[in-house]
Amino acid sequence: MSHAQQHGRGPSPARPCLRRAGRTWSPRVLTVAHWAACTTALPLLIVLLVVCVDLFGGTGRIWLPLLSAGPALAAATSRPAGVLGVGFLAALLGAGIGARHDVDASQLIAVLAALLTVTLAGTLAGALRVRRERVLAAVRSVAETAQHALLQPVPGSVGPFQAAVRYSAAAAEARIGGDLYALVDTPFGVRAIVGDVRGKGLPAVGTAALVLGVFREAAHDEPDLRDVVGRIERSLARNLGSDDFVTAVVAGYPEPGRLEMVNCGHAPPLLIRGTDVVPVDPVRPAPPLGLRTLSDESPCLQVVPFGEGDQLLLYTDGVTEARDAGREFYALAEGLARHLCDEPDRTLAAVHQDLLDHVGGRLHDDAALLLLRMPLAAGAAGAGARPHGLPPATGGLGEREGAA
Repeated sequence: MSHAQQHGRGPSPARPCLRRAGRTWSPRVLTVAHWAACTTALPLLIVLLVVCVDLFGGTGRIWLPLLSAGPALAAATSRPAGVLGVGFLAALLGAGIGARHDVDASQLIAVLAALLTVTLAGTLAGALRVRRERVLAAVRSVAETAQHALLQPVPGSVGPFQAAVRYSAAAAEARIGGDLYALVDTPFGVRAIVGDVRGKGLPAVGTAALVLGVFREAAHDEPDLRDVVGRIERSLARNLGSDDFVTAVVAGYPEPGRLEMVNCGHAPPLLIRGTDVVPVDPVRPAPPLGLRTLSDESPCLQVVPFGEGDQLLLYTDGVTEARDAGREFYALAEGLARHLCDEPDRTLAAVHQDLLDHVGGRLHDDAALLLLRMPLAAGAAGAGARPHGLPPATGGLGEREGAA
């Protein structure tokens, strides 16, 4: 499975500036910056620079206090042993420069004492930094485990479909958020859900976990997709507050050529047939999950023809409501059409990068994308071939089958 913020090792906390700078700096400048920030080379260069000034300029004694910058900088980039090593080297070279220029003993002792103090303080700071990094790594490991349990990895193929996922949490360094997705192969065909929990933070994560748990259980038990939605609704009614709700699209593929969907107040999925990309607007809008008691409307089952070569994109509003510097929304349908190919993972990777470029590098809301594609049968004539009997994509696709 592919993710924007992957279920893997996160970026080092010491390198966020380098990651942001990498969007505009050249690769050569980025490489130098990475080398300087992540090794002891820069502290050593500062110490050696003072020595070179003394050897070639004869004024090294003036720069003796600058030797303290070596261990001070090493505290931010090296382990405690590295700080001690830089400090010890700086002290030896400082003593040599002082002896070479017959520096007053009291002045030299003061410089070396200051250098020793900075080295010891830097060693302590380095040890604390290493300890914090270990704690952060442990917390990240727990977050990754929680994400794998909540947002389980989606393989490249599920049932008859090719599949791909991209997920981004808005919170800095986060792995999980209020958006949710799941794709399962059941006795009643492949079933999927993509949803968006009202709110953010841990309460939204808890609600997302509840929805996904009920969906995975009901998807294997209920023959009718509307009953799956009904079980999620009843569970949320018992556990959510009066102002909480979840928008979601639940889709199922019970038999060849037949795609079923129940849309509960969510953004309409995009159907890709050939080169056409059109939204599958709900025939009858239904309230979000958790709000059915406030409305007489019940979700209805919408049926869409779905054959070889067709694709379906489910997404959350963190994608379509992403804005650029000019406050323009991201045009998902147009972006999808530009990057469409026969490999869902490549398509979503390109769309997600296009989205990040649109917003300037960082999303301000959780965003999820789930793309399903029905592969062409062996010997089919080209990726754009339309299966016999399926109509071209048009707006307002689908038919209605009874209310839940």
